[in-house]
Amino acid sequence: MKISGLHTLDLSPGEARRLQGELAPRVVEGPTLELSQVRCVAGADVSTQGERGYATVVVLSFPELEVVEVRGHEAPLSFPYVPGLLAFREIPLVLAALREVESEVDALILDAHGLAHPRGMGLASHLGLFLDVPTVGCAKTRLVGKHEEPGPEKGSTAELINRGKVIGKVVRTRKNVSPVYVSVGNRIDLGSAVDLVLACCTRYRLPETTREAHNAANRLRRGEEPGVRSR
Repeated sequence: MKISGLHTLDLSPGEARRLQGELAPRVVEGPTLELSQVRCVAGADVSTQGERGYATVVVLSFPELEVVEVRGHEAPLSFPYVPGLLAFREIPLVLAALREVESEVDALILDAHGLAHPRGMGLASHLGLFLDVPTVGCAKTRLVGKHEEPGPEKGSTAELINRGKVIGKVVRTRKNVSPVYVSVGNRIDLGSAVDLVLACCTRYRLPETTREAHNAANRLRRGEEPGVRSR
């Protein structure tokens, strides 16, 4: 996958916060992603053990959601765990895995936030600036903002609002199950981001992109091949 040289990742927490403020205006909200044109969608996740990280990228066919390719990378974590600065801890690992991806990916879903972040620069947005494909944040918990509860049915949504601005959608991906928090990462509009996440959800709360990447990262952490499921 094509990756740009956006900036160095050897930064202190203070420098990282300042950089987030500088990068936030570069995030692009839009255009609409036509799902009929999507052939492959990817998910990425990072598992950690002590001070070592294990990142995986899983590419799925769309709309079939069958695994096409799995790539992994493990290395020492070079940035401390600081709330709001997760990107600087995980991006080096995820980028290393992405560089090995041979499939042509049309969109990437991250188990993280995009614009729904205190400085508008969550992992999905930050990583999106390195890439030439649309990125989507689909997080399990809220980081910032307020919202009403979406309806109980799958597909129900509610606006996630921070300081009077809509920064994401709270999306029910399965009936009567806790919702997820979807936000623009980069180069996609919010409506398309929600549609893509829902299209990638089958029997579970989380999209298959996230589930497959999470399971692969855990396999890698256990010393197994990330693309081989244990029987």
